[in-house]
Amino acid sequence: MEQEEILEQTETLEQSEECCCTGKTKKRSQKATKDLMNRLKRIEGQVRGVQGMLERDAYCPDILVQVSAINAALNSFNKVLLTEHLRTCVVDNIREGNDQIIDELVHTLKKMMK
Repeated sequence: MEQEEILEQTETLEQSEECCCTGKTKKRSQKATKDLMNRLKRIEGQVRGVQGMLERDAYCPDILVQVSAINAALNSFNKVLLTEHLRTCVVDNIREGNDQIIDELVHTLKKMMK
């Protein structure tokens, strides 16, 4: 996918109040949003660094190490987000008697583990 298309999709998603998948939304504190955004911006910087490495014809193992670091950063982002989801969304839904949240969580975990 071209970088321009990705930017357009990102802008469209940012303008939308709803998630593209479920239609549900989640209000986060400013601090939580800022922390998650900072993580993503660091990851974005890492990806751009790998792009630069490719442009400079960097040695394959050097690129692979950087890609591994990006994967680790994304996994860390997912852990933080999943922890927050469990502590808020899942707990709140269970307390309200909505046990379907468990099925949603299992479905999400299955997708994440592909």
